[in-house]
Amino acid sequence: MSTLLKIHPVTPQEREILHAVDILRNDGVIIYPTDSVYALGCSMFSKKALERLALFKGIKLAKSRFSFICDSLANIAEYTMPLSANVFKMLKRNTPGPFTFILPASKKVPRMFDNSRKTIGLRVPDSKILSMIVAELGNPLVTTSIHDEDEVIEYSTDPELIWERYKNQVDLVIDGGYGNNNPTAIVDCTGKEIEVLRYGIKDLEW
Repeated sequence: MSTLLKIHPVTPQEREILHAVDILRNDGVIIYPTDSVYALGCSMFSKKALERLALFKGIKLAKSRFSFICDSLANIAEYTMPLSANVFKMLKRNTPGPFTFILPASKKVPRMFDNSRKTIGLRVPDSKILSMIVAELGNPLVTTSIHDEDEVIEYSTDPELIWERYKNQVDLVIDGGYGNNNPTAIVDCTGKEIEVLRYGIKDLEW
């Protein structure tokens, strides 16, 4: 059974971050708050954890379309093909923030995913907890949102209820306070024009 770890969203303690990172380095799957909804994730280089994540979602890992959480714009650039000046300026204006950017994938995307994958969804959340975790871990997290079973509320927001529901399926649930019930915006940057595919908690700055 997992533990519920309270971490202050503004002033996280280093020992708490190190505890979460230790779990991730040992093939762990954790739940954490973002700058939008609560999400489930693991290290992008842990095949065992990635397979658990895919099983959790009921999909095949090779065909998954999970997003990746980075800690900076420079970190994003490692996993994409060279970006146009227009796209780079837009990313700079909107990171960190509650956006998932669809970008052309580079060869650094792990081979455990479909090798024919041409695009990747990348995030730099405005979250001190996540930026510290990713920086300490040394590589991005693979992530997917936690959905609620309620017919009205789409996303789970209460960390204690999330822990009660998933405590036997994950290794750690981070309580960073109540989450939002609005998702990230999804922005496609792979075409000739930048296109918002889904509007979210915050509007894109052009």
